Amino acid sequence: MGLFDRIKRAFTGEDKVVKEEVLDQEEQIVFEKYDKGMEKTRKSFSDRITDLFTSWRELDDEFYDDLEEILISADVGFKMTLALTDAIRDAVEAENVHKPQDVKRVMLEQMVAIYEKDQPVNPHLIENPNGPTVVLFVGVNGVGKTTSVGKIGYNLKQSGHKVLMAAADTFRAGAVEQLNVWGERLGIPVVTGADQGDPASVVFDAVKKANAEDYDYLLVDTAGRLQTKANLMAELAKMKRIIERENPNGVQEVLLVLDATTGQNALIQAKQFNEATEISGLVLTKLDGTAKGGVILSIRHELDIPVKYIGLGEQASDLQAFDAEKYMYTLIRDLIEKEAN
Repeated sequence: MGLFDRIKRAFTGEDKVVKEEVLDQEEQIVFEKYDKGMEKTRKSFSDRITDLFTSWRELDDEFYDDLEEILISADVGFKMTLALTDAIRDAVEAENVHKPQDVKRVMLEQMVAIYEKDQPVNPHLIENPNGPTVVLFVGVNGVGKTTSVGKIGYNLKQSGHKVLMAAADTFRAGAVEQLNVWGERLGIPVVTGADQGDPASVVFDAVKKANAEDYDYLLVDTAGRLQTKANLMAELAKMKRIIERENPNGVQEVLLVLDATTGQNALIQAKQFNEATEISGLVLTKLDGTAKGGVILSIRHELDIPVKYIGLGEQASDLQAFDAEKYMYTLIRDLIEKEAN
């Protein structure tokens, strides 16, 4: 059963398996976080789509032009928008549908199909079976990179893992202090070095400690000076060499932290960082503060880099492992429920 079918059955009365009354407490908390954190994006998207179908005329070029404008305004992205509208046109013609509710169904089905790309995305961190799992965090200043290191450290510790953090962003004023505050608050040790010192030396000390004291995870906060791409590449390459020399299986993840409120600028940053170093996953912060949550679809379509975590609030527990099914449901929930009624 596809993602759309599972959502459709679960939330239109055909299947009650994930209704609130049978969700366990932890699952319900996660659903509520997604629901609240995606509220601005969902409301903006669903209201515009509802207006489009309320003023339904016929399936002409003007209808598709209006649909494209709605998708672009939700920061779904130009290329993703064209791909989606083309897919909707083809499916509408193939199924010979004419009624508004059928066109809406086709639209939602195609949105999910394009996101899934015929196979589900695994959002979980890649683990090192023979030593500490090492995760490097990259991103420009101001996107919430250091805060994300702390919040993911919290999540991992809450899951019973032994976590170590490394403050390798030695060039940004306040970055080391900020990570130390997180470490003290969470009871997670932080390896630091000298101000303006060599970030690679911090990484070397951190890997040594992680190996010697049997840590499960080492989270490394790095500098994100994208304006000097060559320096960034050289610095990350040096860190990776040290980690590969000292740690079995080297680096498991390089996570790029992006600010969802910047919309398509986040996609541009993702492209630039992916040129500078191989990115294995994304952390999308501040999703609760924007109506531009459609950028997740754009990034998935253009870069095929999985989103690993999304920020749905200010609390440490509000940085959640990304769940495509919950994301897609919260994005289109209002549309499905209105159709069901």
